[in-house]
Amino acid sequence: MKPLFAFWLSVSLLVLAVAQPVKIEPVTAPHGMVVAAHPEAAQIGVDVMRAGGNAIDAAVAVSLALGVAEPYGSGLGGKLMLLYYEAKTGRTYAVDGMDQASHSLDPAAYRALGERARYDGWSAVCVPGLAAALHLAHQQWGVRPWAENVRPTTKLAERGFLVLPRTRDFFEERIDKLQSGDADLARLYLPGGELPIPGTRLANPDLAATLDVLAREGAEGFYRGSIAAALVAASQAGGGLLTLDDFARYEARISEPLAIDFRGYRLLSGPPPTAGGALFLTILKALEAEELRPPLRTVANLDLVGRIWRVVQPAVQRTIADSAESRRSFATMTSPAGIARIRAQAGASKARGRETSWVAEPESVHASTTHFAVVDAEGNIVCATQSQSLHFGAAVVAAGIVMNNTMSNFAFNDAKNPNLLAPGRRPRSTISPTIVLRDGKPVLAIGIPGAARIPTGVLQGLIDYLIFDRPLAAAIGDTRVHWFNPTQKDASDAIEAEDTLPKEVVRGLRALGWQVNLKEPAGTGRQYGGLNAITLNPDGTRTGYPDPRRTNAAVGY
Repeated sequence: MKPLFAFWLSVSLLVLAVAQPVKIEPVTAPHGMVVAAHPEAAQIGVDVMRAGGNAIDAAVAVSLALGVAEPYGSGLGGKLMLLYYEAKTGRTYAVDGMDQASHSLDPAAYRALGERARYDGWSAVCVPGLAAALHLAHQQWGVRPWAENVRPTTKLAERGFLVLPRTRDFFEERIDKLQSGDADLARLYLPGGELPIPGTRLANPDLAATLDVLAREGAEGFYRGSIAAALVAASQAGGGLLTLDDFARYEARISEPLAIDFRGYRLLSGPPPTAGGALFLTILKALEAEELRPPLRTVANLDLVGRIWRVVQPAVQRTIADSAESRRSFATMTSPAGIARIRAQAGASKARGRETSWVAEPESVHASTTHFAVVDAEGNIVCATQSQSLHFGAAVVAAGIVMNNTMSNFAFNDAKNPNLLAPGRRPRSTISPTIVLRDGKPVLAIGIPGAARIPTGVLQGLIDYLIFDRPLAAAIGDTRVHWFNPTQKDASDAIEAEDTLPKEVVRGLRALGWQVNLKEPAGTGRQYGGLNAITLNPDGTRTGYPDPRRTNAAVGY
């Protein structure tokens, strides 16, 4: 099949002699590997595997430890999408612990509360799903006692996690929330009324007590016991919607990931209500027949991907959400006929003059999430992304748990939107944990935090690694680019990038009609999250790739 667009020969032949903007330092080990967003969380995961645990056992410990060490990003008050590759069967499962709206929700009354109620305070809080997903995964595949996997994190909360320089940066970024939110939030995370000092430890004894209950009682204690009672009491006292019935009815789900075949690989990513995988898997499928030439970051390639992005992104928002029809919609989009339509529409698109009536949820730079991956000695893999939506969630705390503000992820006004606010519905998310197989064997686990920039980050890493056969460290460390949601007002032609995007590429894109904004210095990590990954190598070793755009670390054994 012929390429969609004429290739700019002058640009394609240009050698962009720019040093890799962000240095990635891979770590290789013979048995097991953890890549996570805090070195103490990664070490706890390795310790669990050394003590006889498998990837699921380690993932329980890592997930909970990240909730202690990244209180702004994820934890027991938020959501989780976890992919598990089971080595003995070769099957990959998705464990859905996404947050869920209260069954008592009255959509009309909720809309009347106003926009702020969706972001701040108990009115913004959904039923958190992370604890249920971890416990269900452990029941299905864990080998160590549940309590033994939880206790290392209890100890971390008791002694305090190590505050890193970027930890302080993320605290400072939302100091407004810390100062104006729940009093317990400031008590726990502004010691003495000040930002924590790098090199010190920050304890959360309230959370340690909650983790002790979780260790003894599991999901039952969280959803039907004293933890649920504490969270519901705080919610009702703060004007929230949560009830004991909401907690008792919450269930994590085990299902199949979304999947495509792509140039000899099998790519698997999170299913609905996550939508990031549906987006970049469809874009990759549309690129499959293209005769792409490296490097990725040329005018021709970025324009091509951007045109396809602008066709696929609105289609995903129209069809992918917490509904049974979403999987069928994805299958239709990625069918030969669906891909042919996407390619035809992308080929006919213009950089300017496009109009749309579709209204999307906003893209926030304050979305806070974390991604981790685990590979054990048997080759089992966990690839997981967890979040409490925006930085420090709804800025409320109960039982030491920072709570999500996932109500902000719903659509509120378009009756045709499958993500429309509704009782018991799980809001859509861009979370995109991804596992890649070759000849039925896993070769890569990859994912990233960063809200709307999650699917763009994973997409770029996969294009570089799978299409251009580029070393993964170079792919992760290169200039990050983001195509804006084309349904955003005045953003249909917008591209953002780290400031190391070559000037000649910026000029060329602007000549095609793209608005280009070099948002921040490469590696800053505010707009662009850390792309964490593990490769499973032909010699049996595992290599972890921690992206220093965040506080990531790789630890192996």
